[in-house]
Amino acid sequence: MTDTYFGNRTCVTEFILIGFLNPFGVQVTLFMFFIVFLVTTFGNSVIIMLTCSDYHLQSPVYFFLCNLSIIEILLTVTVVPKMMEKFLSERKTISFYSCLAQSYFYFLLGTTEYVLLAVMSYNRYVAICSPLHYSNIMRKKVCMWLAVASWLCGFFSILVPTLMKLQLPFCGPNTINHFFCDSAPLMHLACADIPLVEFIDFIISLSILLGSLLLTVFSHFYIICAVICTPSVTGKQKAFSTSASHFTVLTISYGTSVFIYVHPSQTSSMNLNKVASLLTTAFTPMPNPFIFSLRNQKVKEALTDLVSKCVGVHGLGLNSQSI
Repeated sequence: MTDTYFGNRTCVTEFILIGFLNPFGVQVTLFMFFIVFLVTTFGNSVIIMLTCSDYHLQSPVYFFLCNLSIIEILLTVTVVPKMMEKFLSERKTISFYSCLAQSYFYFLLGTTEYVLLAVMSYNRYVAICSPLHYSNIMRKKVCMWLAVASWLCGFFSILVPTLMKLQLPFCGPNTINHFFCDSAPLMHLACADIPLVEFIDFIISLSILLGSLLLTVFSHFYIICAVICTPSVTGKQKAFSTSASHFTVLTISYGTSVFIYVHPSQTSSMNLNKVASLLTTAFTPMPNPFIFSLRNQKVKEALTDLVSKCVGVHGLGLNSQSI
């Protein structure tokens, strides 16, 4: 039963997620998304485990990377398992409140991620451009408050538009042209005028995305200027290599999100928006642990130490059993 009646108006209690036309077959698609889900959760879990267990990684940069890994795991869990379930199930429905909850957590985590990326860019700027003052500026308490502020920014900025969507009447149709409960396709099913909600969504998206993007761009601009002035050729190559990989990830993330969300009306090019959303929710989080962390020498050493300890303990256990 998808509808209930309230007075003379039908109230939608479930939505149908269309998702994608599947040219590859269910098995191939599920295998692909399972690999994406597995690699993303495993890679980010390794970063969290290493950061929490190795004292060599108890520094601001790894503290922020740990927060980023938590966000990436939660963001993937919010969207990908439900999407995989819809490929297996004949029923493509999601309840009204589950839909709003998915939408809320998706945008909460996305907003938190962009604010955190700006904070990480600022941290990198201070480390490269003001190395003598770095320990004084990026104190433990300051880093803690910056991380908390990132999460609170995501929580409160998405709360108001979500509460407004909760008050909208939905009386049919109930088909969402997306693979998850994105804001625009959900709002345009409402049986009410939505310009105010659209405008608030637009202002929040504009503020968060462009605000964090400007801070990120300015930070990287000064970082590049500082690197150019570095006399060491090896140092320049290493810094440019790291910055280039970081900037590639940031360009994809910001580019797709600005394309989808930073315009007043979001109804056009819905199929193109779905592809862009798939890129940011499923495929972009997958290489992030390797780009931001696992290429780092300290992280490699910490991972080697952890594997050696695990192998040593396992070997000790086998020897004791044989005795």
